[in-house]
Amino acid sequence: MTIDTLVVLAYFFFLVAIGWMFRKFTTSTSDYFRGGGKMLWWMVGATAFMTQFSAWTFTGAAGRAFNDGFVVVILFLANAFGYFMNYIYFAPKFRQLRVVTAIEAIRQRFGKTSEQFFTWAGMPDSLISAGIWLNGLAIFVAAVFDIPMEATIVVTGLVLMLMAVTGGSWAVVASDFMQMLVIMAVTITCAIAAYFHGGGLGNIVDNFHGDFMLGNNLNYVSIFILWVVFIFVKQFGVMNNSINAYRYLCAKDSENARKAAGLACVLMIVGPLIWFLPPWYVSAFMPEFAEQYASMGDKAGDAAYLAFVQNVMPAGMVGLLMSAMFAATMSSMDSGLNRNAGIFVCNFYSPIVRPHASQRELVLVSKATTIMMGLIIIGIGLFINSLRHLSLFDIVLNVGALIGFPMLIPVLLGMWIRKTPDWAAWATLIVGGLVSYIFGISLQADDIEHFFGLEQALTTREWADLKVGLSLAAHVIFTGGFFVLTTRFYRGLSPEREQEVEQLFTNWNTPIVAESEEQQNLDTKQRSMLGKLISVAGFGILAMALIPNEPTGRLLFLLCGSIVLSVGVLLVNAAKSPNQTLASNKN
Repeated sequence: MTIDTLVVLAYFFFLVAIGWMFRKFTTSTSDYFRGGGKMLWWMVGATAFMTQFSAWTFTGAAGRAFNDGFVVVILFLANAFGYFMNYIYFAPKFRQLRVVTAIEAIRQRFGKTSEQFFTWAGMPDSLISAGIWLNGLAIFVAAVFDIPMEATIVVTGLVLMLMAVTGGSWAVVASDFMQMLVIMAVTITCAIAAYFHGGGLGNIVDNFHGDFMLGNNLNYVSIFILWVVFIFVKQFGVMNNSINAYRYLCAKDSENARKAAGLACVLMIVGPLIWFLPPWYVSAFMPEFAEQYASMGDKAGDAAYLAFVQNVMPAGMVGLLMSAMFAATMSSMDSGLNRNAGIFVCNFYSPIVRPHASQRELVLVSKATTIMMGLIIIGIGLFINSLRHLSLFDIVLNVGALIGFPMLIPVLLGMWIRKTPDWAAWATLIVGGLVSYIFGISLQADDIEHFFGLEQALTTREWADLKVGLSLAAHVIFTGGFFVLTTRFYRGLSPEREQEVEQLFTNWNTPIVAESEEQQNLDTKQRSMLGKLISVAGFGILAMALIPNEPTGRLLFLLCGSIVLSVGVLLVNAAKSPNQTLASNKN
């Protein structure tokens, strides 16, 4: 058994341990799906950050960084912009909705029909996204351990599902924080190695194959600009709507939700510059690396980050990177597992199938549903793996633009435009589906070339970027425009519905402040348990310095382990001294 395999197995043990340790935190559906709304800002910020981060970052996105340089960073800066708007305004508001699942807020705003519509329409998007992320992880695992992709998807999917079922949202969010630390520690270490091996950032950029700022295969800069503009529009919509409010429903109060968004924003600005230095190095100094991964076919470019770790980093670092991959994927799959199970149980099973079910029954059904969702995600991951001719980068963006974005428009605009009929939400979703079909499926590159009389044919990259940009623009104009037009059909609501909507907006504008002694004790328990877990992980990484390597290789493990251990020690000390800044309950 190799060192890398031992490291990954040790990490698997950690995942199961987290789920087991936090199992007693779950006594109700609120605990299972959102931690009872009692979590501290640094835990919530970590999970908010990690939901936009997965193994795809190190496969599809790293492959794009290898081919097109700085372009991929724009997508993550758009995420940072979304989190910044969370911090400025939306995050506290979402927490103040006072719901267990985001779909409950849609019921309050648009009624029961829209609740069911969004319950079932939203699941395919998050399930497909989770399947994509699982497939991205399998690319890494299969290349490292020489295991068939299909077997990798099944085994890793089952392991990730086990942790989510055991501990619910407490385990998922707690593991997100630890995983964020592991990922940042590993990637900082890799970035430092790339920086010094490459002779500095300037030298890496100078030797990059192609145009570092705009990328390759680009004849029309205007298409690139359109893509940039609408990627920012898309990520603003993705981050600032009540469907994705689930990120902040876990926070213990309004101010903790705001701080969580601030942490996610900072991490998303700093992260890309660290994550993509290794694939830029590979493009500059190892351009023929793909020959090592011929078995991956057209997706060999997605192994750029792995190639750097295998060829430049010390023995054992691949195992640590694999652990980071599992970390990233697990947190992202939560949207397809825990969140989807929550929506199914709280917005379908409980109100319609079993209105008088006990909390014990609902928690059991929640766990069974999580297992079902996990199996569906594994199936989707296997299907996506069969689509070897498609770029993983493009699959992610197309799924978001064609399926996810239309759902966001009514729930985003609905919090600003109040006088709309209840049917406005589900009708807008149908219009959005038609727009997606026309601009995302029917429209072809030839149509654009003929319509504008282009002299040069669109490259594969240009058509992929243009397709995303046009789809998003069409949704803003047509789907958004339709929702605004529904105000002309507003004739008032029933007294019962008026009261529901009024209560929703009252909650939206009423801050939550958590100061109880029970909450303070829970805060201390969160810090103590996580601090001890993270400290153990830090010591484990430090111990990897004993692996036979060059002195510089041993130093890299010491650096990585020190980063993780320092945070663990800080948390343990904060649990002992609740009055310290980190431990303040009045943050």
